[in-house]
Amino acid sequence: MDGDSSEYLKERVLAAVSQGAPLSIIGGGTKHWLGSTPSGEALPVGDHRGIVSYEPTELVLTARGGTPLAEVRSALAERSQMLAFEPPAFGADATLGGTVAAGLSGPARPYTGAVRDFVLGTKVMNGRGEILRFGGEVMKNVAGYDVSRLMTGAWGTLGILLEISLKVLPRPKAIRTLSFEMEAVKAIERCNAWAAKPFPISGACHSRGRLRVRLWGSVRGVESAAKILGGDDIGDVIDHEGFEIDLDPASDPACESAVEPEGEHFWAALREQKLPFFAASDPLWRVSLPPGTSLFDIGNGDRSQGECLIDWGGGLRWIRGGADDGKDIRLAAKRCKGHATLFRGGDRSGDIFDPLPSDLRLLHERIKAAFDPGAIFNRGRMYPGI
Repeated sequence: MDGDSSEYLKERVLAAVSQGAPLSIIGGGTKHWLGSTPSGEALPVGDHRGIVSYEPTELVLTARGGTPLAEVRSALAERSQMLAFEPPAFGADATLGGTVAAGLSGPARPYTGAVRDFVLGTKVMNGRGEILRFGGEVMKNVAGYDVSRLMTGAWGTLGILLEISLKVLPRPKAIRTLSFEMEAVKAIERCNAWAAKPFPISGACHSRGRLRVRLWGSVRGVESAAKILGGDDIGDVIDHEGFEIDLDPASDPACESAVEPEGEHFWAALREQKLPFFAASDPLWRVSLPPGTSLFDIGNGDRSQGECLIDWGGGLRWIRGGADDGKDIRLAAKRCKGHATLFRGGDRSGDIFDPLPSDLRLLHERIKAAFDPGAIFNRGRMYPGI
């Protein structure tokens, strides 16, 4: 049942503070395997749910943190609108709060913006049991530091996301996926050249010797760009009515075979990590790099064939394998002015995210102390001791 559980959550937080006992915030549980395992008693927040307000003409939706992501997508679809950053759900029980706390975006991220770019405001319960509001429901409403966006990607270490206000966007009238047979280096060069031009690109992924490019926009704009870009047309939806861009993760094609899906099903499978590439049990590394970086060499030769998937037009590399400590991958990422995260598998007791330099760690500790002085929320989820 939808409802406001803030009083119950406050009681739990105050009790934890008085006892000095940490709490592990649990939403839908679809991303529990990300990051390190936090210490403390489970604090379910899934009952704090429901869409508080939705103004389609203003392109703003506000919902409680425990609201299922599927419910948000469904409400937006009824008005031909969407979450343009394409958040991965990783399961049918994903919540809006978990989506924002994880700060993960899908294939459209370089072209439409990241999660934090769409967060307008938040209501947060801090580590003292206080309810604080930051931001609002319009883009230009922040004087000073934008705390709402600070909560994005904080993995629940700073507080409980009680409410989130998001900017939403209209669905595109036309969608088309183009395919090109080419090697990885050329694909990255091509994507960067196209990014400098006004093409309506909303996704660019290289896998198994193929570059797929997705176009979103008006019918005329998509058709014109497709003619210029060329390639093979493998997915085409023109002037659609009610087309579900954010495919339900429960029904997305799970690629247990070696065959990759096509069209919009490819992008949904990419977003939800159901492509064959992600099926292996090897450690999976997420490496964020400047888009113009050529092949990512970690010192073991060309990793692009069968072990590396390139997303975001070259800005994101998914790498399978490597040592659990990831020293070679992290060092290579640092050389390229990027960073690496042990996304899945491997030794979860070690460093999941890049270790922080001393000055940046001190800043993290100060922010943590300001919001959660007793360090009761998701202790150790991101970094040891924080």
